[in-house]
Amino acid sequence: MQDINITQQGSVETQIDEKGIATITFFHPSHNSLPGNLLAQLRDQIKEAGTNDAIKVIILKSAGERTFCAGASFDELASINDFETGKKFFLGFANVINAMRKCPKFIIGRVHGKAVGGGVGVASATDYCLATKFAGVKLSELNVGIGPFVVGPAVRRKLGTSGMTQLAINATEFRSAAWAMEHGLYADVYETVQEMDLAIEDLAIKLSKSNPEAMRLMKAAFWSGTEHWDELLDERAATSGQLVLSEFTKNAIGRFAV
Repeated sequence: MQDINITQQGSVETQIDEKGIATITFFHPSHNSLPGNLLAQLRDQIKEAGTNDAIKVIILKSAGERTFCAGASFDELASINDFETGKKFFLGFANVINAMRKCPKFIIGRVHGKAVGGGVGVASATDYCLATKFAGVKLSELNVGIGPFVVGPAVRRKLGTSGMTQLAINATEFRSAAWAMEHGLYADVYETVQEMDLAIEDLAIKLSKSNPEAMRLMKAAFWSGTEHWDELLDERAATSGQLVLSEFTKNAIGRFAV
């Protein structure tokens, strides 16, 4: 019974192999959406992997065969009735992005299917992201009356202002994996999951043999200029936490809940 409950509520698991490659896998039965409890687990396991000397490189993936990540939990979003709860809700993804940013190890993203909203933010916060041709992207926040404020800095850092703007404004349409690669989110796009996994394995093995200190310094250089993101994403979470209480947003969420 306990295993069934864990499956229903979702899970985050870390596995470390003999080469020092850590694979962090998240799962939720609702299209790999990430409710607050899973976001907290994901943040914690990324932090732990970053401080574990036995780990040389991290692979971040989701389970299942279809959606990589559907973003935040819609059920939790619909239940928000006060500012503090709203801000805490949006801080979930902020905390994960900041944990990924501060982690001294390279994080390889594995995106096998569609990424929506916060899922695009997670993919954007990886250091090197590989995907299949099925990994379309969409920032759907405006469609429910909010806006991609929390994930915006990470997405903009990868896709640039133009790419971020296109995704954020056209909130109902998916952009293809090829489009995401052209704009810098994905390093490569593969026809099949098997081809992608072979490429990820090859890269991870190479990185596991590289100089850890060199990789740490490289990552710090890559993320230079983001040192203020703790404060920035806190402010963005507050903005979203306020917007979610508006009558417009409540009505928009209600239409989807019907």
